[in-house]
Amino acid sequence: MGDGYFSKDTKIVLADLKTNEKGLKPHQAEVRLHKYGFNELHVKKGTSAFKIFLQQFISPLVWILLAALGISIYLNEMIDAIVIGIIVLVNAILGFVQEYRAEKAIEALKRMASPKAHVIRNGKEELIESRRVVPGDILILETGDKIAADARIIESFSLKTQEGPLTGESSPVSKQIDSLPVKTALADRKNMLFSSTVVTSGRGKAVVTQTGMNTQVGKIASLIQDAGGQLTPLQKKLQELGKYLTIAVIVIAIVVFLTGVFAAGQDMHEMFLAAIALSVAAIPEGLPAVITIALALGVQRMVKKNALVRKLPSVETLGSVDVICTDKTGTLTHNEMTVRKVWMNNTNYSVTGAGYQSKGHFLINGKKVPSTPLSLLLRIGALCNDAKLQGKNNHDVFGDPTEAALLVSAEKAGLSLTKLQSTYPRKDEIGFSSERKQMTTIHKVGNKKVAYSKGAPDVIVEKCDRILLDGRVQRMTRSIKKKILEQNEHFALEALRVLGFAYNDNFKSTEHSEKNMIFVGLQGMIDPPRAEAKISIKTCQEAGIRVIMITGDHITTAKAIAHELGIEGKAVLGEEIDDMRNFSKKIKNISIFARVNPEHKLKIVNALKKNGHIVAMTGDGVNDAPALKKADIGVAMGKSGTDVAKEAADMILTDDNFSSIVHAVEEGRGIFDNIRKFVNYLLSSNLGEVTAIFVASLLRMDLPLTAIQILWVNLVTDGLPATALSVDPHSKGIMKKKPRPPKESIISKELKWDIIIFGVLIGLFTVGLFWLYRESSLEKARTMAFTSLVLFELVRLQTIRRDYNLGIMSNTYLIVAVIASIILHLATIYTPAAAWFKTAPLQLVDWGVLIVASLVLFVGYKIAMWVYEKFWK
Repeated sequence: MGDGYFSKDTKIVLADLKTNEKGLKPHQAEVRLHKYGFNELHVKKGTSAFKIFLQQFISPLVWILLAALGISIYLNEMIDAIVIGIIVLVNAILGFVQEYRAEKAIEALKRMASPKAHVIRNGKEELIESRRVVPGDILILETGDKIAADARIIESFSLKTQEGPLTGESSPVSKQIDSLPVKTALADRKNMLFSSTVVTSGRGKAVVTQTGMNTQVGKIASLIQDAGGQLTPLQKKLQELGKYLTIAVIVIAIVVFLTGVFAAGQDMHEMFLAAIALSVAAIPEGLPAVITIALALGVQRMVKKNALVRKLPSVETLGSVDVICTDKTGTLTHNEMTVRKVWMNNTNYSVTGAGYQSKGHFLINGKKVPSTPLSLLLRIGALCNDAKLQGKNNHDVFGDPTEAALLVSAEKAGLSLTKLQSTYPRKDEIGFSSERKQMTTIHKVGNKKVAYSKGAPDVIVEKCDRILLDGRVQRMTRSIKKKILEQNEHFALEALRVLGFAYNDNFKSTEHSEKNMIFVGLQGMIDPPRAEAKISIKTCQEAGIRVIMITGDHITTAKAIAHELGIEGKAVLGEEIDDMRNFSKKIKNISIFARVNPEHKLKIVNALKKNGHIVAMTGDGVNDAPALKKADIGVAMGKSGTDVAKEAADMILTDDNFSSIVHAVEEGRGIFDNIRKFVNYLLSSNLGEVTAIFVASLLRMDLPLTAIQILWVNLVTDGLPATALSVDPHSKGIMKKKPRPPKESIISKELKWDIIIFGVLIGLFTVGLFWLYRESSLEKARTMAFTSLVLFELVRLQTIRRDYNLGIMSNTYLIVAVIASIILHLATIYTPAAAWFKTAPLQLVDWGVLIVASLVLFVGYKIAMWVYEKFWK
């Protein structure tokens, strides 16, 4: 089936689809359902639980651990093997639980009541599941209906649809029956209805032309598959770190083995065991688990702040973005039209409040004034109206958003729609049409009829020969008419949608009611920006994050909203992108894109990524989905977002609030800082172990640490405090800093030297204590080396946190972790577990030596860092 039905007469369309206005017969519908399939999008099946679990082992760090596990089993070191196995399993379970829960939460968001569709089949109206709609079905449409499939209109009575989810256009589109030219663009096909859009007013009938993946929504959904998934910056950095660690472990083990055998002349079997012990020392066993825990805890905090993360690394990615491309309607704005300006009696009024909340006041020059002079104008807007306010506190809209805005402006003046309708009952009407650009309703007022009318200001003015000024009806002069139209232009320049209002209390019949009317005034409305979005954008700017608005709306509206939100920069139309050379260079100065389509959004994201930016894309509509998928991280709206957008996104905001993204950015930055803290902590600690074993091997000494002692330090003494670092509070001013350079490694140059300096010092001091106690038993010397590592690493913990201006008492979990580590270590010395760890009890004087050594280590580190910063940096 083709897409050219918009250019054909309705009779030809019905004939082509082999149907008629009585609809399909049941057996015809079944045959077509079998032929074309269910009317639904083909969503890729979710990842199975088993596959999610296996994915937890796709990491170089985990591969190193598995290799160590295999070697330990081969050497019959079963205690070592058990400890490593537990570490690998715990890490996998943590990652699996979080990702599995996230997938189930996504399913819960999508699990809504199956939508229904009104159709005519065999001459009778039926209510069927939307998924069973087939080409040739006749849809019956009323205000509020969600359109089940693409369809050609065959009957229309003031039919309007909201096509924002498809085109990004916030204003309702008036529909028609007449055929259109063959080259008519998609957005201008006003005789077509599109799947997933909504009827905002009027009623009509349409014949289904396309279903499922063949609809316009389906075509956009297919673009998502082409976009492909992206590795997050954290995943890339961890892959890089894992690769270097793997190479380092292999090189160090080989060097130690060859040095010991050929340079020091030690026994080959003994040096092989030493090389294995060194490999175990070099591997930060706790790193994968601690990173997983840090991200999982961050995800839990994000859930409390209305953000659902599908993949753990996505939280950190948001913390590294430097550009956020955001949809306007419903994300930066309320997606609720609001009257902001009123003109009557040659006076401009401002109206406060936003959205469909009835709280608000009328102002003149910023001062609150009574609404009484505006009663007639507001009454006309409320009664010449087909919208309704329902639900809790009367704030759920049923009908056209523009008409709903008029109801709310009347409510702000204390005019209840229910009372108005009972006092001024409607008796007749002349419906709105895109040709007339006017709507008129006839009401009974006392003993006579009055016509209330609204429409395009220029149309209304031409129908009026008089005007109401200060309670008196006066003749409409050319100068007054000019002033009204100038005021209309002034409002339009502020991106307001303007309507004119008039009435007639002297006419013979409904057909004559729109002649010789009395002009009353103007109301200007707009979909206002969220107050919290303005604050969030300012926070983003302070954090060095550029915000780009991408919308399907008119450029004038987009520029006005952007200016109000504080988004500064050049504004261009989507069609200009196609003709723009060197777009990736010019995009540096563009902050507002209007009237764009999905292909333009992909070009925007690709251009930004080409310039080296980490890009986040927020959105809720079907048209946002391809860019959501292509961006480094896609953020969809949970309430208003389409299923296609949610499926494409990495994160879903359950409150549809742009400000939640700022919380995510802060959380992401804090998580990265904490990851960097415990990477620093773990690697400097493990380097100390490597240095100790390497130096001891070169000096032909006994190994100062056994493999099980190394694993215990890495798991307990390193693992517990490192895990507690994952809940370290964010440093002050974290949102005042610029984003990290996208290519910056987890281990920066400064951090690398910090790790090396402290790690080497730990190793040398550990070997020194081992040598100092060489005359004692081997177990006593190793116990001193074993215990010194624990104390030295606790010293290291505080030196790291001081760089982030965090005090000792700022993290209760860390205090508990340190105490637990000390207690568990003492258990390896003073309990029967000492036999496993081959340790000997220490005396009070031994502890004194260890404390003095720790203080000397701290001073030596400070001196070494001063030398580095003074002469090497």
